Amino acid sequence: MRVFQNCGLTSSYLARLDRLAPEGFSFQARRSAFLNDRFGALHFLQPVLDGDASAFLTCANDSRLQGRWAREHGVRSGAAPEDILLAQIEQHGTEVLYNLDPVAFPSSFVRRLPGCVKKTLCWRAAPSGNADLTAYGAVLGNFPSILQSWRDKGCRAEWFSPAIDPAMSDYVQDDRPIDVLFVGGYSRHHSARARTLEKVAALAGSRQIVYCLDSSRLTKLAESSVGYLLPLKNYRRPKIVAGIAQPPLFGRELYELIGRSKIVLNGAIDMAGQDRGNMRCFEAMGCGALLVSDAGHYPEGMVADETMLVYHDEKECLEQIERAISDWTHARQIAMNGRIRVNEVHTKARQWGLFQAIVARL
Repeated sequence: MRVFQNCGLTSSYLARLDRLAPEGFSFQARRSAFLNDRFGALHFLQPVLDGDASAFLTCANDSRLQGRWAREHGVRSGAAPEDILLAQIEQHGTEVLYNLDPVAFPSSFVRRLPGCVKKTLCWRAAPSGNADLTAYGAVLGNFPSILQSWRDKGCRAEWFSPAIDPAMSDYVQDDRPIDVLFVGGYSRHHSARARTLEKVAALAGSRQIVYCLDSSRLTKLAESSVGYLLPLKNYRRPKIVAGIAQPPLFGRELYELIGRSKIVLNGAIDMAGQDRGNMRCFEAMGCGALLVSDAGHYPEGMVADETMLVYHDEKECLEQIERAISDWTHARQIAMNGRIRVNEVHTKARQWGLFQAIVARL
């Protein structure tokens, strides 16, 4: 099967990629730098990671990457991102399209696909407003409640899962000087996670706590000396959180940081209901850290007190963290069990097999 995978990059990660592969890199060189950095690798299908000639990967919202491909293949100057992506798909002779950025390329895009494309799938594990994905053959995700919401909108929805990146094994360390790591976003709109982050941040006086937070431009302005004079209170993080916040990390830098951390703290955003299993769970366990996350329904292999620890509120979260650090020998064994289990269950081979089975049913 000739499979084409498209992903979308965040603005924060694009800034990192521009440093890894600056202006002047060819399409192939920039894409290789991206793949080697492993950002998003949990979602990449095995043929893509293996460099199989039948598979093609691009990032359609990376203007440098796509602009380089367009110049190398004679696409007219100023072509829209959608037109460049269509040209790539046609040249590749794609049979199966798997789109990780479907909100940017919804049903209207699918209807323009060349005739060589026989099956279309997309990943979407979040509510997406009025986005129309009904033209896709299937919407994939690992949160059952969100899959049902897509079915309610008229989409076919199928359960699918991220898989452990084999490169994570290079970052598993015994020496873990960071006690608690959190990587993600802070928002008052996600009240439960915000309360937990504030409580754990208070441990910074006695424990090594690291928060790598992705901040909006308004948050950065609100927390500046000038920003305190402006009506931006709603964008300002609590001082206890802002005081320890560091910039976000991605790709191999994130793997390395997790490898130096005893505990990775995780908390679902409010829209998730009881479904659990966001990317941080897989990254934490795959790199050998102890996952401490909020209670809910987790994927196979993520079991409370066996391969991870859970909490029901911020008070229990603090208790779990303190117990784990105080008895790290026991907690470390749970972390090791977790890494072993997710590497058994969530393999790239299994992911690829499941994808092929879904495609066969469409």
